[in-house]
Amino acid sequence: MTTSALGTSVAQLSLQEEEGRGIKLLNAKEDRYGGVIVELEEAMEPNAFAASLKASMDHWRKQEKNGVWIQLPLKLSSLVDIAVQEGFRYHHAEPDYLMLACWLPSRPDTLPANASHRVGIGAFVINDHREVLVVQEKSGAFGGSGVWKFPTGVVDEGEDICDAAIREVKEETGIDAEFIEVLAFRQSHKGFFGKSDLFFVCMLKPLSSDIQKQDTEIEAAKWMPLDEYVNQPFIQKHGQFKQIADICLNKSNSHYSGFSLQSAKSSSGKTNIIYLNGHDMNRQSLD
Repeated sequence: MTTSALGTSVAQLSLQEEEGRGIKLLNAKEDRYGGVIVELEEAMEPNAFAASLKASMDHWRKQEKNGVWIQLPLKLSSLVDIAVQEGFRYHHAEPDYLMLACWLPSRPDTLPANASHRVGIGAFVINDHREVLVVQEKSGAFGGSGVWKFPTGVVDEGEDICDAAIREVKEETGIDAEFIEVLAFRQSHKGFFGKSDLFFVCMLKPLSSDIQKQDTEIEAAKWMPLDEYVNQPFIQKHGQFKQIADICLNKSNSHYSGFSLQSAKSSSGKTNIIYLNGHDMNRQSLD
């Protein structure tokens, strides 16, 4: 009998023993990496959960499983301590559930860490009069500073960068806009709750001009001559802001090419967006 067959026989015997004792194992589905995922939905008494979890962990160890994931809905938060006592740790949380994880083998833990980055956008919206759309914020780092800045915001889960830029401009200023390019992006660390941050500077073309600012977050919004924006003392004093302003200035003078979007299908058939320098690619193909 092979080692794998022996392991399967032991696991089946263990399962029969647990069923004979009236202990029901937790329902789980296998993941792609030799682990299992438990998605608890029905209410369970703490004692019943503790017994089922302990029996399930023994069963999965005998099956030589790797990682165990438990998705615990908010309504079952009373079971968290039981899972922690069994060796689970917090992995991540969403508004309606907590994900717990446990690594079973004795070899080093290779479970992937929680998402490391937050993604944000800044919108460079410039009209035919070389005016840029700028705002003053009521709160945050720029609240009460008097600095005029681009509309900014965080990309939502499942949202493309290009769509986030359009949405944020509409929400903060009421301006409809069309995405043109990603001009640059910046990475920083130790930001929001210790997470790293990716910030994409996007160029947009306005499709309307009448500003209707968002009253809850925006103190003021207006169209400002590009040169006036660039020459603000705050922009000139801080290297990162000055560099981004210089990029936007060069783009407005047709001396810079950003990254336009192109749809492409992955091997799984999912449609994704690739941001690329299409200008230089087209020039090379002509050469």
